[in-house]
Amino acid sequence: MSVEMSKPVPRPGILDIAAYVPGKEHAPGVARVYKLSSNETPLGASPKAIEAFREAAGHLERYPDGQAIELREAIAAVHGLNPANIMCGNGSDELLGLLCHVYLSPGDEGIITEHGFLVYKIQIMGAGATPVVVKETDHTVDVDAILAAVTDKTKIVFIANPGNPTGTYIPVSEVRRLQAGLPKHVVLVLDAAYAEYVRRNDYESGIEVVSSNANVVMTRTFSKVYGLAALRVGWIYAPAEIIDALNRVRGPFNMNTPAIAAGAAAIRDQAFVQEATSFNQMWIEKVTGALETIGLKVTPSVTNFVLIHFPDVDGKRAADADDFLTSRGYILRAVRSYGFPNSLRMSIGPEEANRGVIEALGEFMGRPA
Repeated sequence: MSVEMSKPVPRPGILDIAAYVPGKEHAPGVARVYKLSSNETPLGASPKAIEAFREAAGHLERYPDGQAIELREAIAAVHGLNPANIMCGNGSDELLGLLCHVYLSPGDEGIITEHGFLVYKIQIMGAGATPVVVKETDHTVDVDAILAAVTDKTKIVFIANPGNPTGTYIPVSEVRRLQAGLPKHVVLVLDAAYAEYVRRNDYESGIEVVSSNANVVMTRTFSKVYGLAALRVGWIYAPAEIIDALNRVRGPFNMNTPAIAAGAAAIRDQAFVQEATSFNQMWIEKVTGALETIGLKVTPSVTNFVLIHFPDVDGKRAADADDFLTSRGYILRAVRSYGFPNSLRMSIGPEEANRGVIEALGEFMGRPA
């Protein structure tokens, strides 16, 4: 006999999900605030992207192109890809969710790494499947640990390469070894949100691996180096069969017209991207060196942020540093939920912000930079 319920009840497992909490944005009582908690580019968006956005705003009464053809063709032209293997979405978050929605069922398992992007776990659980967390080695994805965790229930594997909040990466040889060791029906998701920043000869964003395999996909975002975080623009490169499956459940107008136009203009402006990555490379080295000089440990990063580790000493822990920095208008990201209770993640910001954090942490540690 069924029991009558007094109100709508989510299906089992939904209320077990811890909602994603973004980095804080405000420092009450502080006149000038520098938000270095969300890995946003300090250079903003390309002027060409801003102009494209403004032009698109003149026709808001029209539905957007449901296929995002202009954006897909621009992405394809820049990366040398077939537009048919590209799908765009409302940020890469939407695409990660669609992958789970399409390829996971209750009882299935999805593998993630211990310091991986929290959205992976949320979307796996949202699909009714079970997240399986594997250990990393030196804050870096461990291919052997992932392969050891594979069972007959495994249907999807997520890795962020480079990782967030660690800033570390695995070379393409390890990505290929991971793919070769997975069952052919398991989807390997390469989240390359920070690929544009990497300057390592042994790194590859995932395009080559996707092109030569039927079970690998790569996701990318316009929220970082392209400076379009406010517009939510992401894309996936995948085999035709996977694109077809995702398109069957994707919202018919999942991207808005200004986002499509701005994204297409942004990716075509590679000179602006080069300016942004050069600025980042200069400051990631300066910030890392300066923080190490004042006695802090920094995980080597190939991205646009650094993971800073604090001493396990009263008054010098990450929470203390967070309060100290916030009181001076510098907002960093606490990463306890990522498995780093005594660390903060700092996005590379404008010069005055970078210098300000270095000076403030020098004062905090009692060792002026």
